[in-house]
Amino acid sequence: MHFTVYCLDHDGVVERRLEHYDAHKAYLQTSPVKTLISGPLTKADGTTMIGSFFLYEAEGIADIEAFVKDDPFNKAKIWKSIDIRPFIKRVDNR
Repeated sequence: MHFTVYCLDHDGVVERRLEHYDAHKAYLQTSPVKTLISGPLTKADGTTMIGSFFLYEAEGIADIEAFVKDDPFNKAKIWKSIDIRPFIKRVDNR
């Protein structure tokens, strides 16, 4: 199954996000689930980071919840909200 993970940051945590970026990136490499797409969400300027987006493939939502729970960004209290949803891919134009 596919799952989207949509995380929004607390206000004013860009510096903290950058401090934990290397640990976050390394953690994603340990994923027991398959990462299909990942990257930061930004303000309309296309530069200022305000959150994270992931598209994962996993057996079930519990696998995603457990992985996201231990993400360094989550442990550093960067994300104020995390929304995990099942996703049905209809089109993939890559």
